[in-house]
Amino acid sequence: MSAPTNPAQAEPDIETVRDRVDRLLHQAEQASERYNDARLELAELNRDLDSLEADQSRQGDVLDGVRADVRDATIQRYQNGGLGATGELLASDSAGFLDELATLSTVDGIQDSLLSDYDNELEAYSIRRDQTEERRADVKALKKDLAKEKKSADDKLAEAKSLLSKLEEEERAEILSRGGYRAPAAGSIPASGRAKAAIAYALAQVGDAYVYGAAGPNAFDCSGLTMMAWAQAGVSLPHSSRAQMGSGTPVSRSDLQPGDLVFYYSPVSHVALYLGNGMIVHAANPGAGVKVSSVDEMPYAGAVRPG
Repeated sequence: MSAPTNPAQAEPDIETVRDRVDRLLHQAEQASERYNDARLELAELNRDLDSLEADQSRQGDVLDGVRADVRDATIQRYQNGGLGATGELLASDSAGFLDELATLSTVDGIQDSLLSDYDNELEAYSIRRDQTEERRADVKALKKDLAKEKKSADDKLAEAKSLLSKLEEEERAEILSRGGYRAPAAGSIPASGRAKAAIAYALAQVGDAYVYGAAGPNAFDCSGLTMMAWAQAGVSLPHSSRAQMGSGTPVSRSDLQPGDLVFYYSPVSHVALYLGNGMIVHAANPGAGVKVSSVDEMPYAGAVRPG
């Protein structure tokens, strides 16, 4: 008598694998788009840090100038016999000179305005220094987040590839490329001006590879493709689907026009270029690459018109 088959050990059917692969690829793309968001934030933080460091340097120069003015005034008072014991401090170039000076009763004759300027500039310098250190800490923390999101995307993709490797070639290809349409000729799409240029570029990439974080020339992720497509039309977009959703005029689904950016999922983690007639062109996933699909292939989240 043969032992009963354990259902838990049975090979998953094609639909189960399809669902798991879809879920893993979407999770990988979510992590990749978070990575893109973090890269944008890191670039902004680094710009802030550069500005703060330059400001701190300028403030340090001002502080040095005021310190020199105070020292010159003190020396002049000493030479005129107005400081007495304070002269012993003048032989030292220690950083604590002014702190010591401020405690001595012999400074009564020094110009109050100079010392006030010194105090103000020292406080301003301290503020810039603290702000700079905070930005450095922010940059360090964000770099850790970048590494975490990249690892998450890589792990999800590796798991999906592992599942796919267990399937026959035809089944694997069907899972990854289903829903594709023949790419229309760019000239057949009723678009003009900047939208026409963006569409022509995107359609020319159909068949190119999908690579997380890529923006051409031979591989793209979803936001990298739309960013480069609209760049051909002179419109600058950030490399992030979430950020791109805030980079244009919102349009309703009923008012979609060729060239509009269409967004998917909640929170937004995928973007495509609308072609008209219910079709989009997008960098779909690592298996399908850049392809033409139905606008309804994924959960619709909204649309904007760039420029």
